[in-house]
Amino acid sequence: MTDRNLLDELMRLLSRPGPVNWDLAEQLAGHVSGGPEPIDPWVADEYLELARLAQLKVPAATGLATDPTLEPVLVGRKEWARLHLRSFRYLVDPMADRLDGMGSGPFGGMMKPLGPVLLGMNAGALVGTLSTQVLGSFDAGLPVAKPVGITFHVPNIENFAADHSLDPRQVRLWVALHESVHEGLLRQSWVRPHLIDLFGSLVNSMDLDTGALGVWQEALADPARLEEAFAQPGGMNALFGGGVDEMRLEEAHAAMTVVEGYGAYLVEQVSTGLLPDLATIRSAMAEQLAMRQERSDDAGTLRAGSSAGVQGRGTEFCAEVVTRWGPEAVRRVWGGPANLPSPQELDDVTGWAARVLLDDPFSG
Repeated sequence: MTDRNLLDELMRLLSRPGPVNWDLAEQLAGHVSGGPEPIDPWVADEYLELARLAQLKVPAATGLATDPTLEPVLVGRKEWARLHLRSFRYLVDPMADRLDGMGSGPFGGMMKPLGPVLLGMNAGALVGTLSTQVLGSFDAGLPVAKPVGITFHVPNIENFAADHSLDPRQVRLWVALHESVHEGLLRQSWVRPHLIDLFGSLVNSMDLDTGALGVWQEALADPARLEEAFAQPGGMNALFGGGVDEMRLEEAHAAMTVVEGYGAYLVEQVSTGLLPDLATIRSAMAEQLAMRQERSDDAGTLRAGSSAGVQGRGTEFCAEVVTRWGPEAVRRVWGGPANLPSPQELDDVTGWAARVLLDDPFSG
């Protein structure tokens, strides 16, 4: 779809009802994600076998309950974007409420037509960009609102292995284990709702930049200005560039870091003897995540940085807790939201232990 066609479609959809224009979001996500990518049937069979293996190995090796009824999902970019588009609606719903609340203010006349379109564009840009980068759901840097199954972004996985000269079979199994562990963690009763609440509250804390709002109003009438608006520092996020609650930002990032870090820690336990190149895969993933974060900052898409699958703060926190107090101690993290380490405690396991393990028999 050309810029002109995209603009024409955007204009046609301006009058669509609803606080978020999901039709536009889907079209923009598809535009950003690119064309269809066929998956080799032989390779697909191997992915399905690895998913079944992961669903058996993870509960047996970790005690983490997984859902055996969740079907493996093999996707390319467009399919990933379509599957996940509404999974992150908790990021745009608070924005919709904020913009709707401006209806009676000085910007009310502007926001009635612009709000749903801008939020649809934001959601589409976010998911479309992610679809070009992720290997599954585990490394999106954000929790999905509902279980979607063990998700293999096959073209991205195969490209990742080829780009870093990795054994593709080991990379496929590594992703399968991460997907199974990640979904098992989010399946615990409080984890997914708590993460969604943290990120939703973070978005709700962002201040609206009315200057950027005027830029977008003008851009919707001119394809050249539309491209210019996307290219401005922060892109779509410039709308909410007036400030953010730093404490909420740190809390949300810390919680996701623990989920990703504990996931990497468990995968290391499960993969003993199965992934001889684990350290090399992790190093390549760290490099890829760093490049992904840089591109995300340039694009201005609203998302959290990911540390999935690498030896980062979360993994180091879990490993140190296990070294000092044993594997049962680190499982205490999942006793409830209050047991999660604070941003400061991620670098201070003794402080976390004093708060959470003090009265526990294995704390000493």
